[in-house]
Amino acid sequence: MRNSINRLWAYRGFIWQSVKREFTLRYHDSILGAVWIIVNPLAMILIYTVIFAKVMQARLPNAQGSFAYSIFLMSGILPWGLFSDLISRAPSLFIEHASLLKKIQFPKLALVAIALLNSLVNFAVIFALFMIFLVLCGQFPGWSILAVIPLLLLQLWIGAALMVILAILNVFFRDMGQLTNLSLQFGFWLTPIVYSASMIPVAYRDYVFLNPLSAIFDGYHQIFVYGLLPNWSGLIPAGVLAAVLSLIAVHLYTQRSAEMVDEL
Repeated sequence: MRNSINRLWAYRGFIWQSVKREFTLRYHDSILGAVWIIVNPLAMILIYTVIFAKVMQARLPNAQGSFAYSIFLMSGILPWGLFSDLISRAPSLFIEHASLLKKIQFPKLALVAIALLNSLVNFAVIFALFMIFLVLCGQFPGWSILAVIPLLLLQLWIGAALMVILAILNVFFRDMGQLTNLSLQFGFWLTPIVYSASMIPVAYRDYVFLNPLSAIFDGYHQIFVYGLLPNWSGLIPAGVLAAVLSLIAVHLYTQRSAEMVDEL
């Protein structure tokens, strides 16, 4: 695995140029161009805000300001958009680049790195606009904003490991794409993104945190809505999940990497 990481570094120029080319081509023939990066998540936020703001905001404990529920939504939907983008790309990652993998010798994990960086670029643009919005409405969380970094790194760790697993499995089992899309739909509603865990009846509240991602998104809400630090101990299951997924990803890549080109 160390050799694979060294090869990735050696191909860093190829990776960066591919990221720039994909970003350019993605919006090349579009009238609005890169504006589409922010249109989709903002449209979802607007819909939820208009429909649910009065009901949901009243149930957000100790939330202050007329923008409280909008901030609550954005602090959950934007990171979920990053995670969803990563995972939805995964099943087709190697299949879409089958001809390239057959013709050119380069580390297959470079495709994972390219997809990861492209998703991060898109996320960075809209997250920067979110920061500007928080400043303009006087709701910037202060130094607690730095706690976003470990949350985001943990989320990316889980996402990257899942990408490798799903990308490899889909080469051999082509049903993974459909299963992934279905799982993302369930995952969105089983994770406290558009609702708070406090809105769930006490008898069922603990079940929400059986989902390791719940603690990560609850952490985002604590930072942006309340200006508080996340519950660090609550992130232990997510860290364990990331480590387990990483071991599975390394095992699959080590055992099946050589067979993938023939299967493609």
